[in-house]
Amino acid sequence: MEGAIREEIEFSVELTPNQSIRNRSVQAIDQQDSGFFLGSFDNPLPILLKFVDVKCAVRRGSVDPLRSALANLNFPRRSAVRGSRTKKRNILKGITGSVGPGEILALMGPSGSGKTTLLNILGGRFDGSDSSGTVTYNDSPYTPALKRRIGFVTQDDVLFPQLTVEETLVFAAFLRLPRGMTREHKHARAFTVIEQLGLDRCRHTKVGGAFVRGISGGERKRTSIGYEILVDPSLLLLDEPTSGLDSTSANKLLGVLQSLARAGRTIITTIHQPSSRIFYKFDKLLLISDGYPIYHGKARDSIRYFSSLGFVPEIAMNPAEFLLDLASGQVNDIIIPEVLQNLPSPQDFVEIIKFLQLKYKSEIETKEKENHNKIVVLKHLSLAIQVNKDWTIGWLEQFFVISKRTFKERYMDYLDMLKIFQSIGVAGLLGLLWWKSRIGTEAQLKDQVGLIFYICIFWTTSSIFGAAYVFPFEKAYLVKEKKVDMYKLSVYYVCSTICDVIANALHPTIFMIILYFMADLRRTAAHFFLTLIAVLLIVVTSQGAGELFGAASLDVKRAGFMASLVLMLFLLTGGYYVQHLPSFMRWMKYTSFMHYGFRLLLKVQYSGGILYACQSRGGCQSLQSSPSFDTINLNGPWNEIWILVAMSLAYRLFAYFCLRRRINLASI
Repeated sequence: MEGAIREEIEFSVELTPNQSIRNRSVQAIDQQDSGFFLGSFDNPLPILLKFVDVKCAVRRGSVDPLRSALANLNFPRRSAVRGSRTKKRNILKGITGSVGPGEILALMGPSGSGKTTLLNILGGRFDGSDSSGTVTYNDSPYTPALKRRIGFVTQDDVLFPQLTVEETLVFAAFLRLPRGMTREHKHARAFTVIEQLGLDRCRHTKVGGAFVRGISGGERKRTSIGYEILVDPSLLLLDEPTSGLDSTSANKLLGVLQSLARAGRTIITTIHQPSSRIFYKFDKLLLISDGYPIYHGKARDSIRYFSSLGFVPEIAMNPAEFLLDLASGQVNDIIIPEVLQNLPSPQDFVEIIKFLQLKYKSEIETKEKENHNKIVVLKHLSLAIQVNKDWTIGWLEQFFVISKRTFKERYMDYLDMLKIFQSIGVAGLLGLLWWKSRIGTEAQLKDQVGLIFYICIFWTTSSIFGAAYVFPFEKAYLVKEKKVDMYKLSVYYVCSTICDVIANALHPTIFMIILYFMADLRRTAAHFFLTLIAVLLIVVTSQGAGELFGAASLDVKRAGFMASLVLMLFLLTGGYYVQHLPSFMRWMKYTSFMHYGFRLLLKVQYSGGILYACQSRGGCQSLQSSPSFDTINLNGPWNEIWILVAMSLAYRLFAYFCLRRRINLASI
């Protein structure tokens, strides 16, 4: 049945004027109460993609990305944003073509020819560049409703390395499939995709990455494809899917794409230099040279077309290699037409490309545009493509799924033995240095106050840097999942924060259990637990500041620089090195969470009218009279707790808004 459907579609597209695209979905449309066919896993909504005179230019100077994004929302549009004085470099210079259900269109051309740019435009993924032309899906322009019908596989496989193949697809199924589906059906859908893509052997193996050993490159690429076809997209776009794969893996991957196309999907892929076996598996080919098309049609007819122009290989060549040589203007081992044989050699490649471009315009482009006008898409399909598919589960359901995924992805970091040994080692070293510390004299008191300040320094430093790198490292995953509206960003942020706060409470607890009793701090249960709570509050506040720096930059180096600078300022104004700041610098200590954390720990340890220096001439004195506490009232109200809580919440609130803004701009 599927083969018959495909033939009928090709017939209507290529041979018969005013013929409509038809398949099994036509009857399904009439049976729906709404009058629209929404597609199913067994029968995806067919999409005929047509693009005419697509052009794109990239600005060499800086441009407001939001302004450029707004200019890119509708086709057709002007080629430039008003008011810009920056120069432009043309990437695409008028591309026309089409591809229908059941077909695989290959975009080929030398590096820098514009393949990926065209793929992004066809997928509705505008990147802030100026573009013009007409792109239609079943004769309808791009709308947000199409986002859930388009699968996009990037060249780099953006997958969480610590998750297994099965976990990756199951979590994606829970987040992307309809809320009306049961958990059992979502599990079944993920398992079906695993079997369909031949991933059974590695389903329980970690995906892996640069620092984690995992599955092979071909298996990782198939997992990326499975991630997209879970939602049964009608249009699947792939950017260099065979890059880095051996010939066998690449051939197996193309076999998977063929089976997906036979089910009625429209598939477009960029590819650099495929093998002969892979090349002949493509239904259509669009060959691009320096932003211009030089061939569009059946892949099998491409060699015949260029031979008719007079370009014939002198030796046996891979057809893809022959075509790429022509697109680059390199004609070594290729017979060229007589009209080009007398050109001066330095200009050969320029003149050859111009010749191919002119031939394309006169012999292919005109026919392609005429063919576009002959194709009539059923009104039902044009309307169905504009209907929004509800694939979003509720906020609370997203929270539970993302929380579980976040913990599984980060648990190796949470339970990192190096961090645990660091906490134990530093606590043991400090305990030996301050072994059975006393406060009997002013000198002994200053030593113990120094220990308390070092506790602030240690946990502030480790917490702020640990949190500052989270969002920069996960930026690629966030951008990818934001582009498909996989979940609300607020869900991700809340889950990330809660998981980090809960899991990272383990290390300070181990640290304080060891150090507290070795240093002989106040030995009561109340004072121990209050000290531990104060340290945890410092950790939570420091994490909030680190999250803000990471979210504000989404760059590892910048986040680290910002954290280092702020940490230095807070360290100097924390109240240990300089207690009496000049009046014009005094405001800085009120912005320092280290200042409030240090004061809180001092109050926990030394409040309650403790006496010291009893062996001195004047007899016992109150700790409050010590010069170490000139600027703090040990028995005053504990406002530091509420200030640290407010700072922690404020940092996280600002971090969320910064993260949302940066991710939204990166997703354009």
